[in-house]
Amino acid sequence: MGIFGKKRSVDDDQYLDDEYTEDDEYTEDDYDTDEHPIVAGNYRDAGAGKSGPYDFAEVSELLEQVTDQRLDLGSVILPVPQGGQLQVEMTPDGTPQAVHLATEHGRLTVAAYAAPKSAGQWRTVAADLADSLRNDGARVAVETGPWGRELLAITEGADLRFIGVDGPRWMVRLVAAGPSGASNDGSPLVAAARAILRETVIRRGDDPLPVREPLPVVLPQELAEQLAAAHQAQADAQQQQAAAQAAAPQAVPPRMPEGPRRGADGSAMQQLGLN
Repeated sequence: MGIFGKKRSVDDDQYLDDEYTEDDEYTEDDYDTDEHPIVAGNYRDAGAGKSGPYDFAEVSELLEQVTDQRLDLGSVILPVPQGGQLQVEMTPDGTPQAVHLATEHGRLTVAAYAAPKSAGQWRTVAADLADSLRNDGARVAVETGPWGRELLAITEGADLRFIGVDGPRWMVRLVAAGPSGASNDGSPLVAAARAILRETVIRRGDDPLPVREPLPVVLPQELAEQLAAAHQAQADAQQQQAAAQAAAPQAVPPRMPEGPRRGADGSAMQQLGLN
Protein backbone atom coordinates (compact mmCIF):
# COMPACT_ATOMS: atom_id res chain seq x y z
CA MET A 1 0.00 0.00 0.00
CA GLY A 2 1.37 3.39 -0.96
CA ILE A 3 1.77 6.18 1.50
CA PHE A 4 -1.41 7.80 0.14
CA GLY A 5 -3.45 4.73 1.02
CA LYS A 6 -4.10 3.62 -2.54
CA LYS A 7 -4.01 -0.16 -2.62
CA ARG A 8 -2.58 -1.74 -5.73
CA SER A 9 -4.62 -4.33 -7.55
CA VAL A 10 -1.49 -6.06 -8.82
CA ASP A 11 1.37 -7.18 -6.57
CA ASP A 12 4.95 -6.43 -7.51
CA ASP A 13 5.80 -10.11 -8.00
CA GLN A 14 2.98 -10.43 -10.55
CA TYR A 15 4.56 -7.99 -12.96
CA LEU A 16 5.66 -9.45 -16.25
CA ASP A 17 9.37 -10.25 -16.14
CA ASP A 18 10.41 -10.14 -19.79
CA GLU A 19 13.62 -11.67 -20.95
CA TYR A 20 15.83 -9.16 -22.70
CA THR A 21 15.49 -9.48 -26.46
CA GLU A 22 16.69 -7.32 -29.28
CA ASP A 23 13.81 -5.91 -31.32
CA ASP A 24 15.07 -4.09 -34.37
CA GLU A 25 11.84 -4.24 -36.35
CA TYR A 26 9.27 -2.52 -34.17
CA THR A 27 7.80 0.78 -35.31
CA GLU A 28 5.61 3.41 -33.76
CA ASP A 29 2.59 1.28 -34.71
CA ASP A 30 3.76 -1.29 -32.18
CA TYR A 31 2.72 1.13 -29.47
CA ASP A 32 -0.94 1.10 -30.55
CA THR A 33 -2.06 -1.35 -27.91
CA ASP A 34 -4.86 -1.51 -25.38
CA GLU A 35 -2.97 -3.71 -22.94
CA HIS A 36 -2.63 -0.77 -20.53
CA PRO A 37 -5.36 1.76 -21.49
CA ILE A 38 -4.76 5.15 -19.90
CA VAL A 39 -7.20 8.00 -20.40
CA ALA A 40 -7.83 11.19 -18.49
CA GLY A 41 -9.99 10.49 -15.49
CA ASN A 42 -9.12 6.82 -15.00
CA TYR A 43 -5.38 6.79 -15.64
CA ARG A 44 -4.73 5.56 -12.09
CA ASP A 45 -6.59 2.34 -12.83
CA ALA A 46 -4.03 1.30 -15.42
CA GLY A 47 -0.78 -0.58 -15.02
CA ALA A 48 -0.02 -0.87 -11.33
CA GLY A 49 -3.63 -0.32 -10.27
CA LYS A 50 -4.42 2.34 -7.72
CA SER A 51 -0.88 3.50 -7.20
CA GLY A 52 0.87 6.55 -8.56
CA PRO A 53 2.08 8.55 -10.18
CA TYR A 54 -0.63 10.86 -8.88
CA ASP A 55 -2.09 14.12 -10.02
CA PHE A 56 -1.63 16.86 -7.42
CA ALA A 57 -5.35 17.67 -7.36
CA GLU A 58 -6.13 14.14 -6.20
CA VAL A 59 -3.74 13.95 -3.27
CA SER A 60 -3.10 17.55 -2.25
CA GLU A 61 -4.76 17.13 1.16
CA LEU A 62 -3.03 13.82 1.89
CA LEU A 63 0.26 15.29 0.71
CA GLU A 64 0.18 17.82 3.53
CA GLN A 65 0.57 14.97 6.02
CA VAL A 66 3.80 13.69 4.46
CA THR A 67 5.32 16.92 3.18
CA ASP A 68 8.44 16.40 5.30
CA GLN A 69 9.02 13.08 3.51
CA ARG A 70 8.86 14.56 0.03
CA LEU A 71 11.07 16.69 -2.19
CA ASP A 72 8.92 19.40 -3.77
CA LEU A 73 10.39 20.46 -7.11
CA GLY A 74 7.41 22.44 -8.29
CA SER A 75 6.09 20.30 -11.14
CA VAL A 76 7.27 17.05 -9.57
CA ILE A 77 7.03 15.97 -5.91
CA LEU A 78 9.23 12.98 -5.14
CA PRO A 79 9.96 10.60 -2.31
CA VAL A 80 13.70 10.47 -1.68
CA PRO A 81 15.13 6.97 -1.21
CA GLN A 82 17.16 6.32 1.90
CA GLY A 83 20.78 7.15 1.26
CA GLY A 84 19.93 8.96 -1.97
CA GLN A 85 21.85 12.10 -2.83
CA LEU A 86 20.39 15.02 -4.73
CA GLN A 87 22.19 16.31 -7.82
CA VAL A 88 20.97 19.48 -9.52
CA GLU A 89 21.84 20.19 -13.15
CA MET A 90 21.86 23.91 -13.95
CA THR A 91 21.73 25.83 -17.21
CA PRO A 92 24.49 28.39 -17.91
CA ASP A 93 22.21 31.17 -16.65
CA GLY A 94 21.72 29.40 -13.31
CA THR A 95 18.24 27.96 -13.93
CA PRO A 96 17.64 24.42 -12.62
CA GLN A 97 17.35 22.15 -15.61
CA ALA A 98 17.14 18.67 -14.09
CA VAL A 99 17.28 17.01 -10.70
CA HIS A 100 18.85 13.59 -10.27
CA LEU A 101 18.73 11.15 -7.37
CA ALA A 102 22.06 9.36 -7.02
CA THR A 103 21.83 5.95 -5.34
CA GLU A 104 24.38 3.24 -4.66
CA HIS A 105 23.10 1.35 -7.71
CA GLY A 106 22.84 4.22 -10.19
CA ARG A 107 21.11 7.49 -10.96
CA LEU A 108 17.38 8.21 -11.23
CA THR A 109 15.92 11.21 -13.05
CA VAL A 110 12.23 12.10 -13.01
CA ALA A 111 10.80 14.83 -15.26
CA ALA A 112 7.27 15.87 -16.22
CA TYR A 113 6.04 17.25 -19.53
CA ALA A 114 2.91 18.93 -20.84
CA ALA A 115 0.60 16.60 -22.75
CA PRO A 116 -2.75 16.77 -24.52
CA LYS A 117 -5.97 15.79 -22.80
CA SER A 118 -6.05 12.51 -24.69
CA ALA A 119 -3.61 9.84 -23.57
CA GLY A 120 -0.87 8.29 -25.68
CA GLN A 121 1.99 10.79 -25.57
CA TRP A 122 4.40 8.29 -23.98
CA ARG A 123 3.73 5.87 -26.85
CA THR A 124 4.96 8.34 -29.45
CA VAL A 125 7.74 9.71 -27.24
CA ALA A 126 9.04 6.20 -26.65
CA ALA A 127 9.06 5.45 -30.37
CA ASP A 128 10.98 8.65 -31.14
CA LEU A 129 13.35 7.99 -28.27
CA ALA A 130 14.06 4.44 -29.44
CA ASP A 131 14.87 5.67 -32.94
CA SER A 132 17.19 8.35 -31.57
CA LEU A 133 18.99 5.89 -29.32
CA ARG A 134 19.49 3.41 -32.15
CA ASN A 135 20.84 6.16 -34.39
CA ASP A 136 23.40 6.86 -31.67
CA GLY A 137 24.49 3.22 -31.70
CA ALA A 138 22.58 1.91 -28.68
CA ARG A 139 20.95 -1.52 -28.47
CA VAL A 140 17.29 -0.95 -27.62
CA ALA A 141 14.68 -3.42 -26.41
CA VAL A 142 10.99 -2.83 -25.65
CA GLU A 143 9.84 -4.47 -22.43
CA THR A 144 6.60 -4.54 -20.46
CA GLY A 145 6.56 -3.01 -16.99
CA PRO A 146 3.88 -2.06 -14.46
CA TRP A 147 2.67 0.88 -16.57
CA GLY A 148 3.13 -0.68 -19.98
CA ARG A 149 5.95 0.02 -22.42
CA GLU A 150 9.47 0.54 -21.10
CA LEU A 151 12.69 0.99 -23.07
CA LEU A 152 15.95 -0.69 -22.15
CA ALA A 153 18.93 0.86 -23.90
CA ILE A 154 22.45 -0.54 -23.76
CA THR A 155 24.90 2.25 -24.57
CA GLU A 156 28.65 2.47 -24.52
CA GLY A 157 28.70 4.55 -21.34
CA ALA A 158 25.75 3.19 -19.33
CA ASP A 159 22.64 1.02 -19.32
CA LEU A 160 19.42 3.02 -19.36
CA ARG A 161 15.78 2.22 -18.65
CA PHE A 162 13.05 4.69 -19.63
CA ILE A 163 9.68 4.42 -17.89
CA GLY A 164 6.83 6.70 -18.94
CA VAL A 165 3.30 7.24 -17.68
CA ASP A 166 0.49 9.36 -19.15
CA GLY A 167 -1.63 11.47 -16.82
CA PRO A 168 -4.27 14.20 -17.19
CA ARG A 169 -2.55 16.79 -19.43
CA TRP A 170 0.89 15.61 -18.31
CA MET A 171 3.36 12.84 -18.97
CA VAL A 172 6.05 11.79 -16.52
CA ARG A 173 9.26 10.04 -17.53
CA LEU A 174 11.79 8.35 -15.27
CA VAL A 175 15.27 7.42 -16.48
CA ALA A 176 17.30 4.86 -14.54
CA ALA A 177 20.99 4.92 -15.49
CA GLY A 178 23.76 2.71 -14.19
CA PRO A 179 26.63 0.40 -15.09
CA SER A 180 26.20 -2.76 -17.16
CA GLY A 181 23.21 -4.78 -15.93
CA ALA A 182 22.00 -2.13 -13.48
CA SER A 183 18.93 -1.28 -15.57
CA ASN A 184 17.77 -4.85 -16.16
CA ASP A 185 14.28 -5.76 -15.01
CA GLY A 186 14.40 -6.96 -11.41
CA SER A 187 17.59 -5.10 -10.52
CA PRO A 188 17.77 -2.98 -7.33
CA LEU A 189 17.98 0.20 -9.41
CA VAL A 190 14.83 -0.59 -11.39
CA ALA A 191 13.01 -1.66 -8.22
CA ALA A 192 13.87 1.70 -6.65
CA ALA A 193 12.79 3.53 -9.82
CA ARG A 194 9.35 1.91 -9.83
CA ALA A 195 8.90 2.46 -6.11
CA ILE A 196 9.64 6.16 -6.53
CA LEU A 197 7.34 6.49 -9.54
CA ARG A 198 4.46 4.88 -7.61
CA GLU A 199 4.75 7.65 -5.00
CA THR A 200 5.46 10.57 -7.35
CA VAL A 201 3.03 13.48 -7.57
CA ILE A 202 2.76 15.73 -10.65
CA ARG A 203 1.70 19.37 -10.28
CA ARG A 204 0.71 20.31 -13.84
CA GLY A 205 -0.64 23.82 -13.25
CA ASP A 206 -3.19 25.55 -15.44
CA ASP A 207 -0.90 27.43 -17.84
CA PRO A 208 -1.28 26.45 -21.50
CA LEU A 209 1.94 24.82 -22.66
CA PRO A 210 3.05 23.22 -25.93
CA VAL A 211 2.89 19.45 -26.03
CA ARG A 212 6.12 17.84 -24.76
CA GLU A 213 7.20 21.08 -23.09
CA PRO A 214 9.09 20.23 -19.88
CA LEU A 215 7.22 21.39 -16.81
CA PRO A 216 9.39 23.84 -14.84
CA VAL A 217 11.61 22.65 -12.02
CA VAL A 218 11.47 24.89 -8.94
CA LEU A 219 13.93 24.18 -6.14
CA PRO A 220 12.92 24.49 -2.48
CA GLN A 221 14.07 27.81 -1.05
CA GLU A 222 16.62 26.29 1.31
CA LEU A 223 18.17 24.21 -1.44
CA ALA A 224 18.15 27.14 -3.86
CA GLU A 225 19.93 29.29 -1.30
CA GLN A 226 22.56 26.60 -0.69
CA LEU A 227 23.22 26.25 -4.42
CA ALA A 228 23.38 30.02 -4.86
CA ALA A 229 25.87 30.29 -1.99
CA ALA A 230 27.98 27.47 -3.42
CA HIS A 231 27.91 29.07 -6.87
CA GLN A 232 28.92 32.44 -5.42
CA ALA A 233 31.74 30.86 -3.40
CA GLN A 234 33.05 29.16 -6.52
CA ALA A 235 32.88 32.41 -8.49
CA ASP A 236 34.70 34.27 -5.69
CA ALA A 237 37.43 31.62 -5.55
CA GLN A 238 37.94 31.83 -9.31
CA GLN A 239 38.10 35.62 -9.12
CA GLN A 240 40.65 35.51 -6.29
CA GLN A 241 42.76 33.01 -8.18
CA ALA A 242 42.72 35.19 -11.29
CA ALA A 243 43.65 38.27 -9.23
CA ALA A 244 46.51 36.39 -7.54
CA GLN A 245 47.88 35.29 -10.88
CA ALA A 246 47.70 38.83 -12.23
CA ALA A 247 49.48 40.27 -9.17
CA ALA A 248 52.28 37.70 -9.07
CA PRO A 249 55.62 38.95 -10.45
CA GLN A 250 56.32 37.55 -13.84
CA ALA A 251 59.37 35.31 -13.95
CA VAL A 252 62.04 36.66 -16.28
CA PRO A 253 64.26 34.02 -17.90
CA PRO A 254 67.95 34.48 -17.02
CA ARG A 255 70.06 36.19 -19.62
CA MET A 256 72.49 33.83 -21.22
CA PRO A 257 76.03 35.05 -21.90
CA GLU A 258 76.70 35.98 -25.44
CA GLY A 259 78.86 33.61 -27.42
CA PRO A 260 82.15 34.76 -28.92
CA ARG A 261 81.69 37.16 -31.75
CA ARG A 262 82.41 35.69 -35.11
CA GLY A 263 83.82 37.87 -37.84
CA ALA A 264 84.14 37.26 -41.53
CA ASP A 265 87.44 35.43 -41.05
CA GLY A 266 86.55 33.36 -37.94
CA SER A 267 85.79 33.86 -34.28
CA ALA A 268 87.29 36.61 -32.16
CA MET A 269 89.49 34.03 -30.42
CA GLN A 270 90.75 32.77 -33.72
CA GLN A 271 91.52 36.25 -34.90
CA LEU A 272 93.62 36.82 -31.76
CA GLY A 273 95.58 33.69 -32.54
CA LEU A 274 94.43 31.96 -29.33
CA ASN A 275 92.83 29.00 -31.11
